[in-house]
Amino acid sequence: MDGMKLSFSPESPPLSVIVALSLSASPVTIDSTAAATTVPSSVFSDGRKLSDYASVFSSGSEFENACGRVDKYLEGSTFLVGNSLTIADVAIWSALAGTGQRWESLRKSKKYQSLVRWFNSILDEYSELLNKVLATYVKKGSGKPVAPPKSKDSQQATKADAHDKGKPEVDLPEAEIGKVQLRFAPEPSGYLHIGHAKAALLNKYFAERYQGEVIVRFDDTNPAKESNEFVDNLVKDIGTLGIKYEKVTYTSDYFPELMQMAEKLMREGKAYVDDTPREQMQKERMDGIDSRCRNHGVDENLKLWKEMIAGSERRLQCCVRGKFNMQDPNKAMRDPVYYRCNPMSHHRIGDKYKIYPTYDFACRLSIPLKVQLYEFSRLNLVFTLLSKRKLLWFVQTGLVDGWDDPRFPTVQGIVRRGLKIEALIQFILEQGASKNLNLMEWDKLWSINKRIIDPVCPRHTAVIAERRVLFTLTDGPDEPFVRLIPKHKKFEGAGEKATTFTKSIWIEEADASAISIDEEVTLMDWGNAIVKQITKDEENRVTALSGVLNLQGSVKTTKLNLTWLPDTNELVNLTLTEFDYLITKKKLEDDDEVADFVNTNTKKETLALGDSNMRNLKCGDVIQLERKGYFRCDVPFVKSSKSIVLFSIPDGRAVK
Repeated sequence: MDGMKLSFSPESPPLSVIVALSLSASPVTIDSTAAATTVPSSVFSDGRKLSDYASVFSSGSEFENACGRVDKYLEGSTFLVGNSLTIADVAIWSALAGTGQRWESLRKSKKYQSLVRWFNSILDEYSELLNKVLATYVKKGSGKPVAPPKSKDSQQATKADAHDKGKPEVDLPEAEIGKVQLRFAPEPSGYLHIGHAKAALLNKYFAERYQGEVIVRFDDTNPAKESNEFVDNLVKDIGTLGIKYEKVTYTSDYFPELMQMAEKLMREGKAYVDDTPREQMQKERMDGIDSRCRNHGVDENLKLWKEMIAGSERRLQCCVRGKFNMQDPNKAMRDPVYYRCNPMSHHRIGDKYKIYPTYDFACRLSIPLKVQLYEFSRLNLVFTLLSKRKLLWFVQTGLVDGWDDPRFPTVQGIVRRGLKIEALIQFILEQGASKNLNLMEWDKLWSINKRIIDPVCPRHTAVIAERRVLFTLTDGPDEPFVRLIPKHKKFEGAGEKATTFTKSIWIEEADASAISIDEEVTLMDWGNAIVKQITKDEENRVTALSGVLNLQGSVKTTKLNLTWLPDTNELVNLTLTEFDYLITKKKLEDDDEVADFVNTNTKKETLALGDSNMRNLKCGDVIQLERKGYFRCDVPFVKSSKSIVLFSIPDGRAVK
């Protein structure tokens, strides 16, 4: 959009357009000298003109009705459209911000909490940029947008300092709508992890953007590492990511053609069979020394090639190499290997072949289609292994429960930990297709996840079982009674839960130890109570409390807001599980031995009691335990003697 010009009256700047252009870092010349009757318009470098009629509408008396409608919608959504920031969010956000004091007054109230949460989350995410735009174009207290000061600097729209966080940084070169095919080519030697997900989701993004298609291509050229288990779970994980693919293909489908191509290259003198020991071959490649086999004649190469195909013992050490330039500055291009012998059975085609192409050769050196390649940086996360070989080591040594272990960076692992795919998609797209290498923290991803689950997940109560304290309310109900209360005070869709009120209740030892005699405390979802008596054991630990209800007391005057459970036999047993990183070093180097950096304390289990409503939890349900955080149900209720297993979900504040 080079050379774009935005024209508007100084009385009515089109705030949504200005914000959108600023977020997209689009250069634009601003003309704020147009007549008051002029409809704001954008003129592009090719002469096209776009008029912004929406910006001249006034909300009038419908303002609060509109706020109410959007607030209701946002009770169950993070964004107005889809899984990330779109122009719809920009338009509504700008309309609210543009009303000035009218919106600010509502924003400080508790009237439209979902709308305020949404507005604040966007403002927090793009604070530097948006605050600058608001300071320039919105006059405090007036409720009206104002024109920028007529200085030379203000003739250019603000460019975002950071890259666009809502989409990848690049377009596909020479791409045409409806004519784009993207290939996602995992090797079936492990489960899909978050690094693969970046490639997969970028393919998905571009396929949708250009109305193209995704082809899943399994690079199954190494039978020593591959299995049908990995193929099946990779397909499952691709589906979990919401990727719609046109078809699934396998490199092994093309083994006959690849063998013919290798033989053709040998006949043309462009490839040769080499039986140099691997260590010597590697040294010669580094030093730029020709192999002694490089000048074998065609007949000799074809003879050795047939022995490789037959899998004879004498030729198991042979490989086929392309004849390139042994002085190439890029040492990977110094006669790369095309084929290797491997007598192991293939997971799809059994023992039919004894030789297998390398990945470089299987990608086809001579094809009729023009292929565009674009490289982007791999996703690196602190204290995280993304090498399938090293992840396999953890599985084989029994340090984890399998590829779906919640400590693993696999898609199945992080989903089992409590990550929503919507959060992963947003996180990946915010990173974009940059080539810049960086080591990222996990907290950004978990913060996005929290913004998605917090507005909708039900609230429940748990009390740590060990040394829990019985609090007797002398004027409490003689007979237990049940009251239905919302599972989420701001989201009706979460439903209701049955809360039992009894004369004696359980609270945690940590809370009991913080209470003084005659102190007034608040019992969540009940009211206030005054502690009259504290009983302690010989170790000075609190063992019991006694007090009276004061339901007319103000919750604003108490220091302690306590979670509690009724003293009934309907409570359920819980196992609260927390996880830590599997390794103790932020980033392992290539020569680091994994075994030297294993974290030996990565799983902590705490027994607790939970409210009876948790009997209805299903595997995969996400909840918030009041004052404890977010959890995902991994093992639901089966019977009273078995614990419900809940996995703690990081919220972005911790470093897990």
